[in-house]
Amino acid sequence: MPKLSLNLPSKFNMNSMKKIAVLGAGTMGNGIVHTFAQFGYKVNLIDISEKAIEKGMATITKNLDRQVAKEKISSEDKERTLQNITTFTNMKEGVQGVELVVEAATENVELKLNIFKDLDQYTDEKTILATNTSSISITKIAAATSRPEKVIGMHFMNPVPIMKLVEIIRGYSTSDEVTNTIMEISKSLKKVPVEVNDYPGFVANRILMPMINEAIITLNEGVAGVEEIDTVMKLGMAHPMGPLQLADFIGLDVCLAIMNVLYEGLGNPKYAPCPLLVNMVTAGKLGVKSGEGFYSWTHGTKELIVADNFKK
Repeated sequence: MPKLSLNLPSKFNMNSMKKIAVLGAGTMGNGIVHTFAQFGYKVNLIDISEKAIEKGMATITKNLDRQVAKEKISSEDKERTLQNITTFTNMKEGVQGVELVVEAATENVELKLNIFKDLDQYTDEKTILATNTSSISITKIAAATSRPEKVIGMHFMNPVPIMKLVEIIRGYSTSDEVTNTIMEISKSLKKVPVEVNDYPGFVANRILMPMINEAIITLNEGVAGVEEIDTVMKLGMAHPMGPLQLADFIGLDVCLAIMNVLYEGLGNPKYAPCPLLVNMVTAGKLGVKSGEGFYSWTHGTKELIVADNFKK
C-alpha cells in the first residue's frame, strides 16, 4: 500500500495515536478494526463474547482475502493488518494504554451509558472516547463520564472498509482539539469526515430512516410490493439499493431503534415507526442477520418473500 502523506495540525501527534481500542466485534466493530489495522494502527478488539471475536476475526480475514484477490492490497499487507490486531474479552485490560477508544456496541442507550461509565474509570484521563452510534445523543453519552470534552461521535458507514464517509458528531462540550484530532484520524484512514451537530439521527439517519420507514408504510398500505418499491427507487432515483433491501442489510431492529430515537427526540408524529416494522422486529424478522426480513436471505443471496407476509 502507498505510504500516507498527510498535512496534520501540530497538535495531532500521529505516533501517540497509533494504539486504539474498539469495543464490539459485530458488523460495524470488525469493520472499524479492519480499517484502522490496515492503516497501521495497533488495535485492541474487545468483546465480552469469545465466539463474537472469533466470528469478527473470521470476517476481517475473509474481507482481507477479498481485497488481495482484487489486488487492492498485497498478501504482506493482509498479514501485517492481522498482526496489528490483538483481541480481549476483558474491557479493563483491553483499553489499557490506548489513546482512543471507539465504541461499536449495540444501538442501546442504557448499554452505551454503562460502557462509557466504565471507560471513564478504566482509561487514562487524556484518552478520547468515541462512539459509533448512528442516532443516540453524544451529549447524553458524554454526560455519563467526567470528561465530556473528550467524548465525540465517530459514525462510520457499512461496510466500513469500503465506504468513505465518517460523520463526526460534536457533543455540547466536545472540544475543538478533540474534534480536529478525530477529523485528521479519519483522513488518515482515507475517509472523508463531515462534522455535524448533535441532534437526533444526526444527518445520515435523520434523512435515511424516514425514507425507509415511508417505504415500509407504502408496503403496509398495499400501494406496491417489495420488489416494486425497491425497483422504483433504484431505477427512478438512482439508488444503488432499494430502501427495503437496505433495511434488511442495516437490520430491522436497528432501523426501529433509530426511528424510536427520532420520534422521542423530535416529538413529531411523522417519525413514528410503521406498525409493520414493529411487528417484524417483534417476530424476529430482522433482515440479513436473522435470515429473513423483507427478503429471504440464504447463503448471502436474496429471494423475494411471498407478498402475503406483508398484508395488514
